[in-house]
Parts: sequence; C-alpha cells; structure tokens
Amino acid sequence: MNESLKVQPHHLERGAYLYIRQSSMRQVIENIESTKRQYALRSRAIALGWHDDQIIVIDNDQGESGASAAWREGFKRLVTDVGMGHAGIVMGLEVSRLARNSADWHRLLEICALADTLILDEDGVYDPASFNDRLLLGLKGTMSEAELHVLKARLRGGILNKVRRGEYHCPLPTGFVYDQAGNVVLDPDAQIRQTIAHFFETFSRVGSASQTVRVFRNEGVVFPSRLRGEATVFRPLTASTAMRTLHNPRYAGVYVYGRRQYRRAGSGKRTIRTKREYSDWLACIPNAHPGYISWEQFQENLKILETNGRPYEVARSSPPREGAALLQGRAVCGRCGAHFRVRYVARRGKQEAWYVCDRGHTARGEPNCQSIAGAPIDKATGALITEKMTPAAVELALEIKREIEARYEEADQLRCRAVERSQIEADLAQRRFMLVDPGNRLVADTLEREWNEKLRALAEAREQRDQARQRDQVILDDAIRQRLAAMTTDFRKLWDDPGTPNRERKRLLAYIIEDATLIKVPAEGITKIHIRFKGGKTETLTTQNPMSSSQQIKTKAGVVELVDQLLDHHVYSEIAAILNERGFRPGASARPGRESARFSEKHVAYLMHTYGLRSRYDRLRQRGMLNKKEMADRLGVHEQTVDRWAKHGIIKAHFYNDHGWQLYEIPAPNIPAKHCSRWDRLEDRAAGEKRGSQCVGLETKEV
Repeated sequence: MNESLKVQPHHLERGAYLYIRQSSMRQVIENIESTKRQYALRSRAIALGWHDDQIIVIDNDQGESGASAAWREGFKRLVTDVGMGHAGIVMGLEVSRLARNSADWHRLLEICALADTLILDEDGVYDPASFNDRLLLGLKGTMSEAELHVLKARLRGGILNKVRRGEYHCPLPTGFVYDQAGNVVLDPDAQIRQTIAHFFETFSRVGSASQTVRVFRNEGVVFPSRLRGEATVFRPLTASTAMRTLHNPRYAGVYVYGRRQYRRAGSGKRTIRTKREYSDWLACIPNAHPGYISWEQFQENLKILETNGRPYEVARSSPPREGAALLQGRAVCGRCGAHFRVRYVARRGKQEAWYVCDRGHTARGEPNCQSIAGAPIDKATGALITEKMTPAAVELALEIKREIEARYEEADQLRCRAVERSQIEADLAQRRFMLVDPGNRLVADTLEREWNEKLRALAEAREQRDQARQRDQVILDDAIRQRLAAMTTDFRKLWDDPGTPNRERKRLLAYIIEDATLIKVPAEGITKIHIRFKGGKTETLTTQNPMSSSQQIKTKAGVVELVDQLLDHHVYSEIAAILNERGFRPGASARPGRESARFSEKHVAYLMHTYGLRSRYDRLRQRGMLNKKEMADRLGVHEQTVDRWAKHGIIKAHFYNDHGWQLYEIPAPNIPAKHCSRWDRLEDRAAGEKRGSQCVGLETKEV
C-alpha cells in the first residue's frame, strides 16, 4: 500500500515523533553517519505532510542500550505521549533503535494500535492496527532482540575463552597492578604491600575480622583502598573491607572469574548479585601470579570466618573475646554434645560468667540442658594450665617477647611509610609552587594553599608516629617486660595477674586444650571436667558447685547445734549475747553491706522455729517445773506469795522468755510453809535458810 494512503488527516493533526538513539557513547562519537541518517528522517515526515514545527525530536537517550526501557527516559516520554494521543507517527531508523526487547517493543505496538499511531522506519510506514503490518513489525522486533543476543553471545564467548586461559584482564584488588607486559604483579608501593601483609598476619594472630579492625585502630594504621579512577587512598580499616579482603582469592595468587552471578531485577535498574559455589566458578587457576598468602592459608582463613559466623550450630569454637569465661568456645556439654554458650550476669556488683546449654530451649522450647557457674571451672582449668606450663615457661616467655617486639616494629614501619608518603606529597606540592610564575597570583595562591595543607598533613603524620612510638615503648618496657620477667620465674603470677587480658589467656589456652566436656552432678554438688589436650591426652577434674543465694546466707549447722544446747539454760537474748561473744555471725552477714550484722533474740527465735528446736518452755516443763498457779496450789498459798518467795530465793524460778515469764522448781525435800511476816520477815527467813545450807555444806565437806 502507498505510504501516503496510510497517512490520514487526523494523523497530520498530531505530532511526528522522531526517536534517535545510539547504544554507547563511543558510537555517538565515532558512528556519525548513523546519527545523520536518523536525523534525516525529518525530511520523510515533511514529505508525508507534517510541518517542520510538528516534528518532535527525542534524542536524550544517546549512549543508552536498548536492551531495556528502565533507564531510557526518552523512550518513556515517547510511550507516554503516544498513549495520550499526542503522536500521529513514530519514526525510527530501524526497530533496533526503538527497542531491542520484545516486551518493550510489543508494548509500544499495542499502545500505538489503540491510539491509532503510525510507525515509520527506513523501509516504510506501518499501521500497528493492521494485522499484516503488526505481524511484520513483530517479526522485526524478534529479529532485533535475537541480534542483540547473538552479539552478546559472541562477545561473551571471546571473554570466556580468555578467562579459561587466565588472560582476561579483570579489575584488580588493592595491592596488585598490571605491569607493562600485562602480567599481574604486587603493587610497587611498599606501604601498600606492607600494610596488606600486616593485615593477613594480624588476622592469623587474632582469628577474627572485627578484632583485626580493632587492632588497626589501636595501632593507628590505615588501610589502602583503590578508587574507581585507579587512585589509591589510605583510610581507616572497616569490617566490610576486612571481609572483602579475606574472601578475595587473588590475594592468594589465584586467578578466579565467575565467583558471582549478576542479573537485573524486574525494574531493570538494580542488579541482583548471587554468590556461586566453589565448584561453579568459571575459572580458578592457582599460582597464576604472586600473592600475599598461600592458597592453604586462604582456605584456612575462610574456615575461621565460617566458624565465627555459626552461632547456632552444634559445634562452634568462637574466637577469643574479652569476657572472663576461660573456656569460651571450647566447653562442650557432657549430656547433648553441643557447645556451651557463655552468659554474663551482673550480681552484687560483680560480673559472673555462666556456661549455659540452651539450644534445646531456643529451638524446641525444652528446658535448659545444663547451666554451670564459670568461676570454679575457670579456676580449676587455670590451675591445671599453670601446672602444665611451668616447665616451658622460660622458652614461652622469650617467644612471646620476640613476637611482641616484632609486632610493634611492623606497626611502626607502616606508620613510617605514611610519613614518607606525606613527605613526597609535600615535596611535590613545593615543586609545583616553585615552578609557577609569581605574578600569576590566581594559580600561585592555590598552589601555596595546597603546599600548606600537605605540610600540615606531614606534621600530623609525624606527630602520630611519635605518639604511637612513645605509647608502644611504654607498654613494652614498663608493663610487658615486667610480666615476661615474672613469667620466666613463675608462670602462675602472669596467669593470675589482673592486668593480663582475658583474650590472651584464651589464645594461650587454644594452643594447649582441644576442648573441655562439663558434666554437672547436682546431687553431689560437683561438676566433672574432662579436658582433652591437643596431643590427645585427657585429664579429669572435679570442682564444687558454688552455693546458691539461699545456701550462702544459711546458718551453719554448728551454730544451730549450739543454740539447741544453750536453750536448756538460757533465754533468747542470753543466747544471742553468747553467740556474738564467741564470734558467730548470722547468715545474713554474707550479703554485701551486711557484714556488721549480729545475732539478736529474733535471730535465735527464727532458728528455733525454722529448725524445729524444742522451746525453752517445753524443756523446763519436761524437767517437772510448774507454772505460778500450779505452784500456788501445790504449796497451798496465794500466787503473789509464790512470786515473793521466788524473788527472795525461798523457791527457785527459771525464766523461759525475755518478757519475765517464769516456771518454778518443786521444793524438795523441805516444802516451805507460810509464816507470819510480821515476826518472821521474808528477808530474814531467806538469809537464815542460806546460812543453813552453807553450814550443811561445810559439815559435809569436813566429814
């Protein structure tokens, strides 16, 4: 059909949209003829009847791929205007210029058919509402998408072929560069090389990425990072940088490709990255170039990271931390075989460590398998270690001394490299300033300001190095050397020294002990510790479980027995005074702040009722003593007379509480009789009976 017959008057009333696109900026710059051919389609629109002012050119997608419409703002504008009925015709040199994606292309065709919009390319004019034209346009779109796939497959095949030979040049991580021959070599910058080597040595020593970051921060060492512009800057080490460095096989001298797979999300903008398994890597060539560590050490580092990141698995040996639990990561439950977790609890102003096996409770709601106080376990284990380590204390002290000195020397060398780099940058800024024309103040002022900034950076680097050297020297000279000297004579002093970090004790323990199996025996109040050494030797220890809070404040059995004996002859207040005089203290004195507590009559009464001791009243009644009414009836006198006789000692009375209540002994063999108090006063009668008893006692003694 003639092109002019498809163009109707209502098409000419709307605009003519010319869409121009090149796939890359290189094509925009070099393929000028293709761009001219696309702009030349304006003449086709004018020939079909559109005015020049009706032609709308959309060319803001230059340098964008047609694989998707997600990042092409010009194509989105085109589709929007077509859907709103503003376009009478859409022009493109070929289908591949409009879209190389069938979904985008058929969506445009559908909208053009609904809006009665024509499509023009180099071959002719098409009406998407017509079946034949729609079929032809769909076939062209499919061929365009297939063409893109063929181009990608061809390029991808060439890349993979070079990858299998290890010749494809990938972006290198920090610490590697390509030489003039294209080979991968270590970075010629000595500071970069030494810093990366120090990083791997620190990780092998501390066994944790986060601890490595902390060591770098404490030492004041910065880590190199390569920017996209190939420039290398030094920044404080972060955990993400540490993990990325440890997971990169290039540092082990291995050429790898295809460790991750990338694909676009539904929006087309974001890329989803998934890690591939080691067996699915497209290339893995060991010893392809120099490295900072060996392949075996790289795999060992990955195992350490994997172990550190499995907190909920059955077997886990975590890296040493700051806590006081000595067997952290090495204590195994003797019942279920899982590793204990460490819990710290603040009680009575102190921090207590507990080994808890609670995985069954967390996963299945079961009761905790075991919960064991850590203090007795750690004390017994530490005593065993000091006993085993005593013969090798001198050799170990010298080895630790050499390691510490080498560590501080290496850190100082890295700081010295930073000072040298700052000096080079300051000298370069000085030379730039000296070469500029003094009359050109616009440039001279800028270069002078840069020179001053470099000088300040140099002064700061020198000051930081001096401060770090002084700090390291003080630490090495005053603290560590004293401990090492003590270690050569007595390893126990160093182990028990409060200044020795808990992490260092655990690191030392890791070289000696493989694990320790703990079994708590509540019935016997003990915990059995089965220690397995690195060489395979085993040893069993037994520790006493610490008393609970109620047991700690419980009164000792000996005090209760003494109270039971004293109740025969004393009331509560008298018993309390006797206990305090003999140095006994109530159980509440074990609590913090109650050290000055003393026994009182209430304490004695509490002990009597708690332990079921017989009261003093029952004891006196069992001995045949009578109360006041019974004694009055027995003697045939008034109760007040009984009180007066007891007061003057005519009859014997015994207190059974602290309120003055008494019980009376039955007088024998002579039962007192009531006399006339006017002629025989009670005072004289009591004195006479007292003298008589003394005389009887003297005569008996003489006989």
